[in-house]
Amino acid sequence: MSDQHMHDASPSTKHADQHGMHDEHAAHAGHDKHAGHSVAMFRDKFWLSLLLTLPTLVWGHMLQGALGYTAPRVPGAMWIPPVFGTAVFVYGGTPFLKGAVREIRDRLPGMMTLIALAISVAFTFSAAVVLGFPGMPLWEELATLVTIMLLGHWLEMRSISQAQGALGELAKLLPSTAARVRGEGAAEQVEDVPVAELREGDVVLVRPGAGVPADGVVRSGRSAVDEALVTGESAPVEKKEGATVIAGTVNGSGSLRVEVTGTGERTTLAGIMRLVEQAQSSRSRAQALADRAAFWLTWIALGASVVTLVAWLLVGATASTAIERFVTVLVIACPHALGLAVPLVLEISTTLGARAGLLVRDRRGLEEARNLTTVVFDKTGTLTLGEHRVVAVRTLGDLSDDQALRLTAAVERDAEHPVALAIVTSAAERGLVVPASSAFEAIPGRGVRSTVDGHQLAVGGPNLLTNLHVTPAPELQQFAEEAAARGQGVVYLIEGSGALAAFAVADAVRPESAEAVRRLHEAGVEVVMMTGDTRAVAEAVARELGIDTVLAQVLPEDKAANIEALQRQGKRVAMVGDGVNDAPALVTADVGVAIGAGTKVAVEAGDIVLVRSDPRDVSRIINLSRVSYRKMVQNLWWAAGYNIIAIPLAAGVLAHWGVILSPAVGAVLMSMSTIIVAINAQLLRRAQL
Repeated sequence: MSDQHMHDASPSTKHADQHGMHDEHAAHAGHDKHAGHSVAMFRDKFWLSLLLTLPTLVWGHMLQGALGYTAPRVPGAMWIPPVFGTAVFVYGGTPFLKGAVREIRDRLPGMMTLIALAISVAFTFSAAVVLGFPGMPLWEELATLVTIMLLGHWLEMRSISQAQGALGELAKLLPSTAARVRGEGAAEQVEDVPVAELREGDVVLVRPGAGVPADGVVRSGRSAVDEALVTGESAPVEKKEGATVIAGTVNGSGSLRVEVTGTGERTTLAGIMRLVEQAQSSRSRAQALADRAAFWLTWIALGASVVTLVAWLLVGATASTAIERFVTVLVIACPHALGLAVPLVLEISTTLGARAGLLVRDRRGLEEARNLTTVVFDKTGTLTLGEHRVVAVRTLGDLSDDQALRLTAAVERDAEHPVALAIVTSAAERGLVVPASSAFEAIPGRGVRSTVDGHQLAVGGPNLLTNLHVTPAPELQQFAEEAAARGQGVVYLIEGSGALAAFAVADAVRPESAEAVRRLHEAGVEVVMMTGDTRAVAEAVARELGIDTVLAQVLPEDKAANIEALQRQGKRVAMVGDGVNDAPALVTADVGVAIGAGTKVAVEAGDIVLVRSDPRDVSRIINLSRVSYRKMVQNLWWAAGYNIIAIPLAAGVLAHWGVILSPAVGAVLMSMSTIIVAINAQLLRRAQL
């Protein structure tokens, strides 16, 4: 993994222009009403404020009048509400007062300003009454309001903290110590050292059930490793010599000796954490819209509260009644739910994505995915493995495909040609036991031969057939012609003067690709394959996978132009590629999806990175985008609808019919709306991707 990529990763320039990042509300978008606050601070202030509020309620006029009881007579009882109410205002109200100062200094009045104004007016009026101003003090309303607002902010911050918990979970995956191996054989020594002391090139022993301390390559041993929390892959992944392992994954029942290739900030896990942090700090258009709505609702609330105050005074209400209506409107109109509606959904969706191996680098990409009509796949390394394999076999007589492959692999085992590697790897992936060979000989430009189980065998292409004067049987010739039409290479297994079998060798299609295409079709999305390969090769793969459109023989520098051509047809396009020669196309597409296998998780050009290199995850991105959008719309409708109804009630439009909301009831309703939005957002965790 490129460390530089991880540090340099930033939202692509196209989004800054396309989505208006520099509009007049950009500064507001970055404003954080909870800067410097913590879950524990709001929790502690709530509980202590609640204790201080109880005496205020017991000896205050509100409950005594409503419940018809008389508070216990104690010395100085008349001073209990003012003293305890003042204590709640000073202790519990401080976060809101400081937040208001910050908002006003930034010229961005918001919910903290509304809350601070409401409690300050209530405190000032109540203190004036104590000093002789005619009216009924609002100590109980003030204390109750502050306490309920602290409860609402505590629950809100706890929800956001839970949504951001993925980072904490990832950080906990890394073990604190590692078993470093020194020496070999009888001289081998194993010492436990802090993970921070590991260096590239060190060899570590990963015992059964232990966490992998650093990225590395298996040098010896065999085991299944649980990579679920890093890659989203639910089934343990088999690891043997030469396989890569990722820091933070959990070893199974075997033991592994791993050569360290990346530590600390250079591990895949650290890269994933940086991408998640970057995604959680990126903005979306829906977030910007909610921020603007909250901004204007603040001014509407201020205006409505002033109009309410003046209106009640004009109809002859007492100052106490008018101020109570003023405070209630300020409280009930706080755009808390609106401010929480989108951010919490985005936090949770980013976390869900990270847990499923979908790393969202820019939230705009995730937001746009719900509108996709076309997904363009690069072929090599995306729909295919990017490595040659035996993709078809034809044999003669009683020789089975597996028998032919194991004999051919035995002949090719000592060869260095890519075709030889493809045959040997294919035999290993089928679990075949390859017999030993002897008298190996390379025939330059033609093939190889050796002795296997007492038989002298040769393996090679058409040039070897000519050299050995071998004419394949008609069925093998037909097989070779069909393979050539698909752009596949053909090699033969030869004994004596006859060919025993023929093998088609090509870039193997990923086992998951067909299902990936099917899922996208079920989601109503067109699938396009774009490749630099010949049309024959491309169309063969497309037929196998059921792909709609093929763009073949496309040069790397022309891929972006092809994406633009699709966009001019009115299509919303996602590009899925490896992020190297596909980078211009990834940036040009409406959504760039970068394949990031294992440690290649840092791909700068993509909006979203697929950790597992599984093309099926593209449909999961679209599904996550759609369910997240539905949650945002539900929350925004709730938040907006609540204010449409609540503000007139708080102003007293139904006072003639005896419906009056106190500031405390207004605070309860406002907090309830916030909690409902938070609960609805949390239900997103149940979504099946």
